[in-house]
Amino acid sequence: MTDLNVEQLRGQFPALQQQVNGRTPVFFDGPGGAQVSQSVLDAMTGYLGRYNANLGGAYFSSHKTGELMVAARQAGADFYNAGSADEIIFGANATTLTFSFSRAIARDWQAGDEIIVTALDHYSNVSPWVLAAEEKGVVVHQVQVSEADCTLDYDHLQSLLSGKTRLVACTYASNTTGSIVDMQRVIRTVKASCDARVYIDAVHYAPHQLIDVQALGCDFLVTSAYKYFGPHLGVLFAKSEVLEQLRPYKVAPAKDLNPNRWETGTQNYEALAGFIAAIDYLASLSDDKSLSRRDQLTDSYRKIVLHEQTLSEQFIGRLASYPQVRMYGISDAAASDQRTPTFAFRIHHIEPRAVSEFFGANQVCIWDGNFYAQGLYEQLGLTDIGGVIRVGCMHYNTAAEIDEFFELLDQFFALQS
Repeated sequence: MTDLNVEQLRGQFPALQQQVNGRTPVFFDGPGGAQVSQSVLDAMTGYLGRYNANLGGAYFSSHKTGELMVAARQAGADFYNAGSADEIIFGANATTLTFSFSRAIARDWQAGDEIIVTALDHYSNVSPWVLAAEEKGVVVHQVQVSEADCTLDYDHLQSLLSGKTRLVACTYASNTTGSIVDMQRVIRTVKASCDARVYIDAVHYAPHQLIDVQALGCDFLVTSAYKYFGPHLGVLFAKSEVLEQLRPYKVAPAKDLNPNRWETGTQNYEALAGFIAAIDYLASLSDDKSLSRRDQLTDSYRKIVLHEQTLSEQFIGRLASYPQVRMYGISDAAASDQRTPTFAFRIHHIEPRAVSEFFGANQVCIWDGNFYAQGLYEQLGLTDIGGVIRVGCMHYNTAAEIDEFFELLDQFFALQS
């Protein structure tokens, strides 16, 4: 297996080739949304410009749209390693899909039932469940994080499970600290303790690690394609036997067939075209074109993980040399396999926004704030002090860009003295 050819793949991303005020921008904002390849752009405009139609018509562009829908489900199945393409459901984004499914899943909850969410999650995987629980009189428990490294407290999760637990909603990786959750351990713990369904938010995990829903044995898993080099589109896996047990909220004339009955209204077909292209782009990072798309993805993600671990080790090692900086999350460079290359930190006595503005003025895109991880910020006491600074790498980022970041950080500190 050869290494990831970063310089070659960067050439496929128009955003990485542009100049802004005489500088090539550095995108360390991947956790908020990735850049897209030219192939994704071409696929979206190609569909929208030639075949824009709805399903079910007796003419060529409607036929093309039907073929596109089938191809998109298969791309989703390959990406997730789902057992069937009929286990793939599309929607506006992960948040909207989760709200929609929370309504259907909560239909048969009873007062006194219990659900579990976590403090590590983006609240798109907390609020839908909390609101549904409020309507049904269901008790909500929240798993804490281990504050030393901002990882999930597995012992606390175990203590919250009971025969009353109906659902466990958990992130696969923190969009703030980059901490990866041992999801196999979570699911094994849940299934050994109760009959609860497990709903996984893999939005932040998806661009960094390969997903395998069959190996996990999860009931649901959701991502948003714009986090892994595609368009704004939600992609949900739902186990076939679980879908059969649920009743959707849908318009009356819509056919009562899975998975279509979960996709309300006209779908975003140009986004589906872009989604297919994004999965094909990821598969193309493999050198062995004789492999199936799933096997190419497996090969590609091996390369992505190795490259991103190198970036993580570089960033963590450099950041540790600044005594005025406090990092939140796994800070051991040797444990880079337990995190994504997403880093949260604060600089003593300096507002995070002031830091992101300085970098933004120098065309280095980083974030500040709370990133909708409300439970994490409440537990860590960061709610009222501006949150953290977040730097997030993707596979298209380079060691040279990290060097540039620290050169600018030194300039920032020099201006403070």
